[in-house]
Amino acid sequence: MSIGNANSPEDERPSTDDRSEDRLVERSVEEPSIGTALKKARIAAGLTVDEVSSTTRVRIPIVHAIESDDFSRCGGDVYARGHIRTLARAVGLDPEPLIESYDAAHGGRPAPTPAAPMFEAERIRPERQRPNWTAAMVAAIVAVIGFVGFTAFGGADDKTKRPVAEGSAAPKPAPTASPNAAKPSVQAPPAPTAPKPEPSDSALAAAPKDLVTVVLTANDGESWISAKDHSGRLLFDGTLQQGQSKTFTDKESIDLVLGDAGVVKLFVNGKEIKDEFQPGQVERLTYTKDDPRQGQAQAG
Repeated sequence: MSIGNANSPEDERPSTDDRSEDRLVERSVEEPSIGTALKKARIAAGLTVDEVSSTTRVRIPIVHAIESDDFSRCGGDVYARGHIRTLARAVGLDPEPLIESYDAAHGGRPAPTPAAPMFEAERIRPERQRPNWTAAMVAAIVAVIGFVGFTAFGGADDKTKRPVAEGSAAPKPAPTASPNAAKPSVQAPPAPTAPKPEPSDSALAAAPKDLVTVVLTANDGESWISAKDHSGRLLFDGTLQQGQSKTFTDKESIDLVLGDAGVVKLFVNGKEIKDEFQPGQVERLTYTKDDPRQGQAQAG
């Protein structure tokens, strides 16, 4: 009787690989995904997505994406772990198994950062200093007291001192007279300098009769003037300042250009020209030894 084809009990038992695969399948069936676990726990807690978003501050689209196991909208692994932990606590789940499941599916948990460098970075971080208002107030009070003291004690000296013109020597103090010294005689104050008189008809009457004599005086301001003789030679070209006078003579004629005729007082051959020149008016004039003719100027 042949028994080569008979099945032994060992042949009927499943292999080790078959049992491992069965356990993986059973485990995968038993353990829901992260998103499914969070969604079931939310529904069991009687919460809506809007309520979970309002409680956790996680935006509604991100809550929907996580419950669908889509973590691409979280912005990275660190944010994804944080959102999973926050949502799990909101719906009453233990977040650690979910975090472990996420790490297993996404390359494992990152290596922890050494504590020493973080401590050093925190320790050397400069502290933001607040403005020292007390010191500022003390400085302001000292400045005010110093200004008041300077005004009180230096003001009296300023009344007795007069400013010395820049570039001039300061006056020397008068020597102290001894008791036996004779008292100096009181000198009268110098008489005020009389203003320079303007040319008059009598003063100009002595001008030579065979020459033309023109006298210009800037009474009311400054004026640019130009003067030429009969041959065109330039006698003067410049500005006549207020109070200044210029005299020009020639054997035949004097040609004038007055930049501001209204401020100039004009004498020709000892006679004042009474023309009503306006301020800012430019005049071109020519005078000969026979002028003025009836007190009028000849326009050039």
